[in-house]
Amino acid sequence: MSGRFAIEDTPIAGVKLVRRKRLGDARGYLERLFCGEELRAAGWTKPVAQINRTVTARVGVVRGMHFQRPPAAEMKLVTCVQGAVFDVVVDLRRGSPTFLRWFAHTLSADEDVSMLVPEGCAHGLQTLKPDTGLLYLHSAPYDAATEGAISALEPRVNIAWPLPISEMSARDAAHPRLDDSFLGIDG
Repeated sequence: MSGRFAIEDTPIAGVKLVRRKRLGDARGYLERLFCGEELRAAGWTKPVAQINRTVTARVGVVRGMHFQRPPAAEMKLVTCVQGAVFDVVVDLRRGSPTFLRWFAHTLSADEDVSMLVPEGCAHGLQTLKPDTGLLYLHSAPYDAATEGAISALEPRVNIAWPLPISEMSARDAAHPRLDDSFLGIDG
């Protein structure tokens, strides 16, 4: 590990696990959550434009699967700061060899790992512990005009959620299923 991060590839190009290095002593520790210079090697090439925090009270809740289309496509760096989630990325990039494949990793406050989600991928999660908190760094501000989503229950993707889904927002439950004409998002 050079610097404060170890970057791990996943089966989906551009989706990375970012392992953070703690510096600690008897008082506790310091942990760098973001460094644009160091994360450039992982594919983070833009400034942070927005930071969001979510807290989900109950176990089994699914949020997602969200993305933004060009010209406001965004990268996300997702960090669990409390509790745990089954964090999922779906490749929606037109022409990608992993088109409509998903990758998941359990992010928890006890593990020093973040998920880097590249442009053109949908992101969602399922809570594994109560009162789970996430911190999201976005490379573009939210833009309602370019917002997109797919159903968390999309049969063409077939995400294996680890728990029965206990709850979804009405908005997330209404996300569309993909038809056969969906060929992906242009970059």
